[in-house]
Amino acid sequence: MTADASGDWKRWHEHRVETVSAPYGPLALTGTNWIEDHPEGRLPGVPGVWAVDGDTVLLTATEADGLAVDGEPFAGEVRLAADREPSARVTLGERRLVVLIREGVWGVRDYDPAAETRRTFLGIDAAAYDPRWSVPGRFTPYDDDRRTVRVDTADGVERALVLAGELAFTLAGEDLTLQVAEQADGRLWAVFSDATSGVSSYRFRFLYSAAPAADGSTTVDFNRAQLPPCAFADHFICPFPPPGNRLGLGVDAGERIVA
Repeated sequence: MTADASGDWKRWHEHRVETVSAPYGPLALTGTNWIEDHPEGRLPGVPGVWAVDGDTVLLTATEADGLAVDGEPFAGEVRLAADREPSARVTLGERRLVVLIREGVWGVRDYDPAAETRRTFLGIDAAAYDPRWSVPGRFTPYDDDRRTVRVDTADGVERALVLAGELAFTLAGEDLTLQVAEQADGRLWAVFSDATSGVSSYRFRFLYSAAPAADGSTTVDFNRAQLPPCAFADHFICPFPPPGNRLGLGVDAGERIVA
């Protein structure tokens, strides 16, 4: 283990703790409300009337609702597109009401810096850096460019997961593969579980690898395996691992559980 690698991991871990515990980080999410579940437009604990209108959400509110739009007190009607989470045009005091859309279904997320989950957060339990968990990998894209699979998600609904190819690597003497998605910046993203999942670590985790080189090579570093957002708040809709991403060995590396 090099001091640089260990130090880089320590800084990564500290940044992760700062990110999830930020005022509008994952710990601050107190609700995800799907508008179609509330045909009258009244969302639990959220003032105003919210309705889907074509490819936007129509919000109707009075001064008494106490809402602000773009930082200004709001009364009347306004059309809203999806926000770039956790930013939001609509606020209620310190709370942010984030408009989102998933597979054509519109919703509103409620971020509250005063959330109990944020106030009681003690940290992220993570294994110490170990170079044995960082290995070379090779990405092979699918012949048909992308494959869409249906997977269960944390809220019990089956949703689409778009996969770009397979990431192959050797870990603890075993030749393994993970089905991965490709991020907008070229990074590879895997949702995986292993023999520690639900035992000494959360039931599944996320793994990001750097954008592969022209020959498909990249690094697979389980030291940076991280908890999904739904480990910090119950209101996220994280996808479960797709078929083939349930590793038989125990990956005792990376983030384990919320402390």
